[in-house]
Amino acid sequence: MPAITPSLWFDDNLEEALAFYTAIFPNSTIETVERYTEAGPGTPGAVVSASFLLDGQRFIGINGGPQFRFSEAVSFAVNCADQDEVDYYWERLVDGGEESQCGWLADRYGLSWQIVPQRLRELIADPDPARAAAAATAMLGMRKIVIADLEAAVAGL
Repeated sequence: MPAITPSLWFDDNLEEALAFYTAIFPNSTIETVERYTEAGPGTPGAVVSASFLLDGQRFIGINGGPQFRFSEAVSFAVNCADQDEVDYYWERLVDGGEESQCGWLADRYGLSWQIVPQRLRELIADPDPARAAAAATAMLGMRKIVIADLEAAVAGL
């Protein structure tokens, strides 16, 4: 079965991004780094592309230049077991980046992430429509998802 590998286009900071991401996610490693040679077309020794794993998921990165930028049209969801995991990933990925809403953020490279606690999924899928709606309404008012606030919204019915 073929593997689908996300390929990420960076301006000229792929090597820095590799260190940033692999320090955040467990089970991560830089597999290969390809550099320009004397044959060019870039500066000899500069990074062209790399293959890396983030928590076991393979990615390819390329230093392609400023022509293309990341947007929220594509994001990566980080599924978290509890608030400690939410806080861990949120604090590290938003460092140098920007908070959005509903658990979304853009990191320092402009890549969008969704930091999603399992409890949010459970509450929004609650068979009681009022509880599900209360959880969804609470989420819509948040930047980082706070499980205790979701629980309070549902309990306040």
